[in-house]
Amino acid sequence: MPSLNQLMPARLAFIRLRVFIWNKFWGMDIHPTVRVSMSAKLDRTYPQGVHIGANTVVTFGASVLAHDKSRALKTDTYIGENCFIGAHSLIFPGVRIGDQCIVGAGSVVNKDVPSNSIVAGNPAKVIRSGIQTSRYGVLKEQFR
Repeated sequence: MPSLNQLMPARLAFIRLRVFIWNKFWGMDIHPTVRVSMSAKLDRTYPQGVHIGANTVVTFGASVLAHDKSRALKTDTYIGENCFIGAHSLIFPGVRIGDQCIVGAGSVVNKDVPSNSIVAGNPAKVIRSGIQTSRYGVLKEQFR
C-alpha cells in the first residue's frame, strides 16, 4: 500500500485537473493555485459567475453559489486571494469576499466581506479585521 507522501503528488495533479476542467469546460474563473476539496460544491447552474483568486482554499462541504432560481437571479460571486473558506460554509450569490479573508466553518455569507477580515456565524459577521494571511489563508501571526 502506498504511503501518504507517495499519494500527495497524484492528489495535487487531480486537483489541478479539476480546476482546469472547471475553467476550460464550465467557464469558471478559478486561479490555477486554488485548492478545492473533493466534497466542496461550486455552482454549475451559472458557472461563469464563480471567481476565485490565487492561493485560496475551499474546504470540505463548502458551497459557492452564483444563482438563485427562486428569484431568477444569476450573478457573479467573488472570492479574493489568500482566503480560507471553512468547512460546510455557504457563500450566497453576488457576494464579494475580499483578499486575505477567513470564513469560519458553517458560516452563511450573505453580504460582502471586506479584505483582511475573519467572518463567522449565521448570518456571517465580521469578528476580527486587520488580519494578514499568507498562502491558503493561514494567519501570518501564527508563524511569528
